[in-house]
Amino acid sequence: MIASPKLRSLLSEGILEIILVLFCIFLSFSAPGFLTAGNLLNVLRNVSMQGVIAFGMTMVIISGEIDLSVGSAVAFAGCLTAFITQTLAGDTFGLPLHVAIPIAICATLTVGFFVGTFTGIMRTKFQVPSFITTLALMTGLSGAAELITNGFPLTPFPSWYNFIGGGYLFGIPFPALIFLLVFATLQFLMNYTSFGRSVYAVGGNAEAARLSGIDVNRVKRLVLGTTALLAALSGIMQSSEIMSGTATTAKGWELDIIAAVIIGGTSLMGGVGRIWGTMIGVVFLGVIMNGMTLLNVSEYWQHVVRGALILVAVLLNLLQKGKSQR
Repeated sequence: MIASPKLRSLLSEGILEIILVLFCIFLSFSAPGFLTAGNLLNVLRNVSMQGVIAFGMTMVIISGEIDLSVGSAVAFAGCLTAFITQTLAGDTFGLPLHVAIPIAICATLTVGFFVGTFTGIMRTKFQVPSFITTLALMTGLSGAAELITNGFPLTPFPSWYNFIGGGYLFGIPFPALIFLLVFATLQFLMNYTSFGRSVYAVGGNAEAARLSGIDVNRVKRLVLGTTALLAALSGIMQSSEIMSGTATTAKGWELDIIAAVIIGGTSLMGGVGRIWGTMIGVVFLGVIMNGMTLLNVSEYWQHVVRGALILVAVLLNLLQKGKSQR
């Protein structure tokens, strides 16, 4: 019996989910302690900080752009939060920490959004490819983080600040709740709003989108600004987890984040992708890494496996796209 086109489409879209379920079943038998509530919550916590950025990166790539600066943006945001907190709570201003920290968080999120908007302006006004601008920002933000910390971790935070990145609410890690909230927000935004439809239209054919009345430049500025804002949020979460602003954190995150987005089915050509697919891609990578750790697989082999997964995911996407065009 030949499956209907609709059934074949559903199966092809759900192939990653099927592989994830099969892999979880395999690990439940072969990896001691994998299928426990504590370990699964630990996986969710571990993927949360990269995951919130991955959802924004999905929008960026769907729109036909890329952001290579998110790893450095995380480190910079954590250091900036610590620096502003230390400055406001110091002798000059003398603000109590419960006042200084919220101000520092709001300032860091604002700076993050404007950094992303700067990338969008360079892309839309001066036609500088986002690859080049964010490559420059990757180095610049890393240097800025070193400058404001003078190369040493800043530790101005009180113990209660750890709740944001290391606490629990209703038995669930708080970073995981932020991760799920960001997922739900962007899933709704991309699937049920005119802005989401505009992002797909811009990535699919920017000129056609422009002729249909979509403000292409505004869309690109917003998706890049939102992703940088989420990177700043992740940096705040990480500074809370490690209780310091440290310039050397989040090295190489941009590659892991882009990998999760690609594995989730988003096309680097733009116009195609799903927030839900990125959710599966993020969890899939987290489960793979967790499973290999529980199985005592060498860290070097873990990198090899991750690279192979990215290559296979890209090939599957290309094959799937080729079939859909026939």
